[in-house]
Amino acid sequence: MFRFPSLLLSRRLHRRKLSSTPSRPPSLPLSHPIYLIWGSNTGVGKTLVSAGIAASSLLSSATTPSQFHYLKPLQTGFPADSDSRFVLNKLRQLSLLRNPNVHLSSSHRVLNVSPAVLDTNLLPGEVGRGHSELHCKTLYAWEEAVSPHLAAEREGLAVQDSVVLETLGECFEYVVERGAGRERSDVLCVVETAGGVASPGPSGTLQCDLYRPFRIPAVLVGDGRLGGISGTISAYESLTLRGYDVVAVAFEDHGLLNEGPLMSYMRNKVPVLVLPPIPRDPSNDLMEWFESSHRIFTNLKEIMLSAYFERIKKLQDMPREARDIIWWPFTQHKLVPDGGVTVIDSRCGENFSIFKKTEVIAPQFDACASWWTQGPDAIMQAELAREMGYTAARFGHVMFPENVHEPALNCAKLLLQGVGKGWASRTYFSDNGSTAIEIALKMAFRKFSVDHGFIVDCHDDTTNERPTELMVLALQRSYHGDTLGAMEAQAPSSYTGFLQQPWYTGRGLFLDPPSVFMHNNTWNISIPEGYVWESQKGQSITFSSSDEVFHKGRDKSELATVYSSYISKVLSRFKESNNVGALIMEPVIQGAGGMHMVDPLFQRVLVNECRSRKIPVIFDEVFTGFWRLGVETAAELIHCVPDIACFGKLLTGGIIPLAVTLATNAVFDSFIGDSKLKALLHGHSYSAHAMGCAAAVKSIQWFKDPCSNSNITSEGRLLRELWDDKMVCRISSHPAIQRVVTLGTLFVLELKGEGASAGYGSLYARPLIEKLREDGIYMRPLGNVIYLLCGPCTSPEICNQLLIKLHRQLEEFYGCKN
Repeated sequence: MFRFPSLLLSRRLHRRKLSSTPSRPPSLPLSHPIYLIWGSNTGVGKTLVSAGIAASSLLSSATTPSQFHYLKPLQTGFPADSDSRFVLNKLRQLSLLRNPNVHLSSSHRVLNVSPAVLDTNLLPGEVGRGHSELHCKTLYAWEEAVSPHLAAEREGLAVQDSVVLETLGECFEYVVERGAGRERSDVLCVVETAGGVASPGPSGTLQCDLYRPFRIPAVLVGDGRLGGISGTISAYESLTLRGYDVVAVAFEDHGLLNEGPLMSYMRNKVPVLVLPPIPRDPSNDLMEWFESSHRIFTNLKEIMLSAYFERIKKLQDMPREARDIIWWPFTQHKLVPDGGVTVIDSRCGENFSIFKKTEVIAPQFDACASWWTQGPDAIMQAELAREMGYTAARFGHVMFPENVHEPALNCAKLLLQGVGKGWASRTYFSDNGSTAIEIALKMAFRKFSVDHGFIVDCHDDTTNERPTELMVLALQRSYHGDTLGAMEAQAPSSYTGFLQQPWYTGRGLFLDPPSVFMHNNTWNISIPEGYVWESQKGQSITFSSSDEVFHKGRDKSELATVYSSYISKVLSRFKESNNVGALIMEPVIQGAGGMHMVDPLFQRVLVNECRSRKIPVIFDEVFTGFWRLGVETAAELIHCVPDIACFGKLLTGGIIPLAVTLATNAVFDSFIGDSKLKALLHGHSYSAHAMGCAAAVKSIQWFKDPCSNSNITSEGRLLRELWDDKMVCRISSHPAIQRVVTLGTLFVLELKGEGASAGYGSLYARPLIEKLREDGIYMRPLGNVIYLLCGPCTSPEICNQLLIKLHRQLEEFYGCKN
């Protein structure tokens, strides 16, 4: 027996524009299976498939009460056309036909309608409860039967993407609440999209992008008509290219045997189900068609349940399996607690989607930018995926020496017109930052050797005789990578001791640089011992803003003279200083060494001192380049250029490894000669790989274009301020904080700590990090130093939310108020 459906109408007119406070993406519960129903086009029978799945779930011979939730986020042509009402009515009829003595409880709600919809067609009824339950909801409805973006524009119900997702998330919460206490397989929810896979939503965003933050598994309703093979494959590829899991394809049989080519294309990895032809004259309201399709829909439901249980098992087993077979970098496995392995199901823009013990897929902001590599938002991520897919299909991989391909050439041009503008003339490709440094050192040492007469004849260089032992000039707290040569060019640290690198000797002179930081709302310079400045002895050096720190007018200050004297003194103290073949430094920010900001005046003076001695200058911009510090290259902050510079990480938007070493013509010319032995004999199998170069081209263009990156200022040279000044000042004044650094996309704080609580090996920050992860922020500390790292496209509103959460956790954790 069927109880009358209820139409509970809530006329909430969401005329919301873009919010100044972006909401956190909602979570996807996994307590019961949830699926998206996609169509390869409009009119292919998505609603029939939804109704068929509902019937197989609710009207089977099983005695266990079941529950089915049908959600239609976007409906046009309403109320004349209502897919949720169609599903409700068909289930009513099928229930009376199959099991007239079984109670089917049902509810029907339309949550938000445009002002154009008249109430006269919306008749409420009674909500019933019974053996099995059917819940149908339409989330947003418009009267005109056009694409949702047109209907929203014409009828005044404009809905932004985040609101659609929030409303859908609330519906998922209802599914969980209503299904509490039931077995997993006794509750099933489907979300039916509108039109085709790439049909726009109300904001104009393609629906395949709109719903991507949830990454809900998909059933694709294909097209069995003429031309349907192409349309179905295109829809399938659009979904998989965005990271959706398609568990099955179903379509109506039109007698054209479309299933053969589809199964061949999908290589039998995705089941293809063929439904009987739909009667053109449905004289009995399609009851016979549903009955004849019952076995197929039951099969489809079982495929959906099987895929769901397989996914749950994988997610639950992954931490244990990972601990058994994976060796993580920079990780003491003994210190990883039970439950300490984060299972990342996917990524969408700046957020991880992580599997939590509460059986939800929840968003977590990637605040370490996955080791400083990430920059794309969700839109750019999709763009990069398409670009790389095209490039992989076009090139695969091709070798590079004496060859050229379009992605590499375009990438080289953009680099020389961008980060290398005004000084660089050559681009050397490699595969990661550390190897880019190795290449840079070889370049610099050759240039130095040529300039200082160490190289005479390169026609026969087969011996191991060395006219001199070259060393580098570098900074304390430096870090340039994990390969052996790069480690030799950095100062002794936790990374270079005998435990980590028994071959390490530290082939360099390592200067102790002055650092800049904020404390108690004031910018300070900390000058180490060894600098002679009698007039300021015992006095602090402060600035009212970071702009003063970077002002080039400081070149005429007494401090510039102090820096010059210190550098000259160190160089003159060591007889080996005549063999300093390169200066290598991270401009402005030293990353792995503790996220210290070096006084840009000191680095500028240091570069000038090296220029006067014909010592080639290397900038390690693997971390700092491509807007990480608010400018395209950190060279703009210290107002001087190098001879050689290394870039990586954000170069490709972080989606794939690629690195480059840029050099001047003078450096390049030092390798030119009649013998191949004088060439730079260094390379990688994947040098200038096409996918990396294509991703780099897209990223470089995307980040600096105000049309795609709203954070770029009108002049196109700077990012707007991302971190709220007031919140930064409040955190810098917190009693638990030693120092704060904020620049571009980076926010750093050092917790006060002594002894074992300080330094890279410290676990002092771990409890705070765990709290922040619970609060939706994924962070990974450098000992007692923690940092937030957003992308060049991240909105200031999101950055402010991160600071608010951080400040709240600081106060709650340390019990300190300010």
